[in-house]
Amino acid sequence: MRSRTRFCLATLVLCLTGPAIVPAAQADGIPTVKPRVETPALFDDGAGGNANGDDPAIWVHPTRSARSVVMTTAKEGGLYAYDLSGRQLQHVPAPAAPGEDDEPGRFNNVDLVYGLRLSGGARADLAVVSDRGRDQIRFYAVDRDRAGRGRAPLTDLTDPAVPHVFNTGQEQVNEARTAYGLATWQDGSGTYVLVSQRHQTRVALLKLTATAHGKVGYRVVRTLDLPSSFRLPNGTTWTPCLEPGELPQVEGMVVDGERDVLYAAQEDVGIWRMRADLTGAPALVDRVREYGRPGVYDPETEECAPGADPGYGGRHLAADAEGLTIYHGDGGDGYLLASGQGDNTFVVYDRRRNGYVGRFRVGAGNGLDGVEHSDGSMVVNVPLGRFDRGLLVTHDGENTPKALDENGETRENTNFKFVGWGDVADRLGLDVDTRSWNPRD
Repeated sequence: MRSRTRFCLATLVLCLTGPAIVPAAQADGIPTVKPRVETPALFDDGAGGNANGDDPAIWVHPTRSARSVVMTTAKEGGLYAYDLSGRQLQHVPAPAAPGEDDEPGRFNNVDLVYGLRLSGGARADLAVVSDRGRDQIRFYAVDRDRAGRGRAPLTDLTDPAVPHVFNTGQEQVNEARTAYGLATWQDGSGTYVLVSQRHQTRVALLKLTATAHGKVGYRVVRTLDLPSSFRLPNGTTWTPCLEPGELPQVEGMVVDGERDVLYAAQEDVGIWRMRADLTGAPALVDRVREYGRPGVYDPETEECAPGADPGYGGRHLAADAEGLTIYHGDGGDGYLLASGQGDNTFVVYDRRRNGYVGRFRVGAGNGLDGVEHSDGSMVVNVPLGRFDRGLLVTHDGENTPKALDENGETRENTNFKFVGWGDVADRLGLDVDTRSWNPRD
């Protein structure tokens, strides 16, 4: 999610400064599940280390599932690691700015790679992070012996010589068209990372490389540019209304490794399906409800004044389309989940044909608040400690209770909620399959 102009949809949201959105009424019949665990509050101010939660990844311990670790990005706040009770195990700061007037590190998305072979023959499980501030990808090994024992499990294995992903020099990097969304992919030819570019439609395929002294680097294989304007059924061309110079960007991404398929959420457009190697033509498998709606940017208000809705949008997903994750079932069954920030719902699609299955919210319960404005999420089907039917972890962009700074102003407060997959499955009539797939296989 980005702080940028938004439509003032009178029937859906109340326009405020920034990205705040009023939740849709709970009387709309959308099923609600309750979180079981939450992580400590993160505060996006100087006192809180400018920590603004965004994206989670769930690392599965090879032998002791209760010692599995949840890692989350917090932009300038860096990377955090938590145990399954939500207790913080480690905080990894983002890198400092290379120069006085340069951008500091800003960790945006995180995903996992299992068993990458390093130089010398050793293997490592890696948390892979997009550094939006520095336009780089960073790598952190997960120590299985330290994980889940109250000890810091992460060690930086990033090669100091890793290049910029989309830019050629620091001056370009400072313009913030940098590495943004991220998803990992492994096949017989190697281990890869798919990375999107902030404020652009470009997606890059990077191949990981084992470098000297047990470090990890990468090289760019190819890039693909998604459309920025769209032909509508009435013969007109529609371009999403954004701030000047911006194109409709992608952030949420996930790879279905059994099919070598990448799903990419173009925030103001919808969900694309394409080959993970970025060859072939992408297909738009669902559109946001706001798709095709014209708007005019007003530089004084820094907002888009919306025109009449022509009715070409989808019926289920409310912009921004955000975090994508896959629940794996037997023989290719399972679900694709997407976060719809416009109404604080999660949309569930059939994994095989991407047809709509249902929607749900994560609401207040068990002494915890619900989830709003969710960016990233991740689900795993395997039993993890108390989450014996699988675990869904999702970002909460408006954590409560609210906290005030020394001037009495509300501090921006985010965190992450842990939800039992069995609770989601029970409410929506979905499958629970804890045996047929494991992310470590």
